[in-house]
Amino acid sequence: MLVGTGVALVAAAAGATWYVVAGPTPRPRAGGEEYPEPAGASAAITPLADIPENGGTVFPDRQIVVTRGAGTTVHGFSAVCTHQGCLVSAVSGGEITCPCHGSAFDAATGAVRRGPAQQPLPTVPVSVVNGSVVAG
Repeated sequence: MLVGTGVALVAAAAGATWYVVAGPTPRPRAGGEEYPEPAGASAAITPLADIPENGGTVFPDRQIVVTRGAGTTVHGFSAVCTHQGCLVSAVSGGEITCPCHGSAFDAATGAVRRGPAQQPLPTVPVSVVNGSVVAG
């Protein structure tokens, strides 16, 4: 006899739909939509020396893009494009670009420079601590 299968069989027979929810709790963004907290929030991201001056680096596993101005000035943004949720792919020429539909965002502010995205990239607080870029 299989123990614990009765509930699943009854639910299946009744046409119930089951969802497994995992991961961080979504938080609201502009426009009322939601997106997850970036993985790695409140943690060291990378040494500052690994972020090129007047450039940036995308960290897809953390869903963060870090841009750097002159010296130790850094900015953090969600790497999730506000158009349809693709991950941005590159930072070049002062822009963060999304490969899916061509949206581009200002590397210093996250503001939309070129659509179809209409909302800026949400900011992620970052700072430089002991030579490392830290989120949170």
